[in-house]
Amino acid sequence: MLSYKSVHLDSTASPAHAVLLLHAFPLSSEMWASQLSMLEEKEIPAIAPDVFGVEGSEPRETWVFRDYVEEISSLLSLLRIKSVTVVGLSMGGYQAFEFWRIFPEKVSSLVLCDTRAEQDNEEALAGRRDFIAAVRADGPEEAAARMLPNVFAPKTYSSKAEIIESFRQIVTRQSGQTIAAAMQAIASRIDSVESLSGITCPVTFISGVEDKLTPPSLAESMHQQVPGSTLHLIPEAGHLSNMEQPDLFNAVLLEHLQKIDLPR
Repeated sequence: MLSYKSVHLDSTASPAHAVLLLHAFPLSSEMWASQLSMLEEKEIPAIAPDVFGVEGSEPRETWVFRDYVEEISSLLSLLRIKSVTVVGLSMGGYQAFEFWRIFPEKVSSLVLCDTRAEQDNEEALAGRRDFIAAVRADGPEEAAARMLPNVFAPKTYSSKAEIIESFRQIVTRQSGQTIAAAMQAIASRIDSVESLSGITCPVTFISGVEDKLTPPSLAESMHQQVPGSTLHLIPEAGHLSNMEQPDLFNAVLLEHLQKIDLPR
């Protein structure tokens, strides 16, 4: 069973549609705090699950994205949610592609943030194997130390210490095995480039202008390949644009939701 955070989900009167927020690696649903607050204020139903082993979700030694999105689909069925706008950031974007491939009938629209469609090349895979070995040996502190220098925009490091600390705390609350299993799932993902031209629902791409891990050029390339999609670049934001510039990110997300015809 997956743990999750939610707003405006009432088991006695479940909404037909909800926003599904899929978090980045190696974080948790806590990264969506600002978005959940905005959606609660706007009375828009939303759910933000945690991957296996995170924040109370059942742990698994090994898993792939198909396993996770099937669990999410079962959770949505349990909550009687018929369709979702999938908002995925980084690893969550990879999962959003997988959810679309397997359950397109449940996807009303997609918001793909600071992510990529390409699967890893050999150099990237080698880096992931090294990361997995180091985290298994030295624990979650190693994951935080390796990721922190590249995750945020320069201004975030200099003026938003609370975001840096939040990142560190979320990562170090997890076990090394949980982080390693999630990284292995990332490494085993399939390529989504071929899927881009076949996406038929409304799509918005979001990227931090200063994202080092998935540069804006990747979002621009995906935008060009998805018919009718829109692209928004968030200034003074790196890889976690929703945490670094929550007001700008929320405005883009709300604009996307207002443009699509949501089921009631």
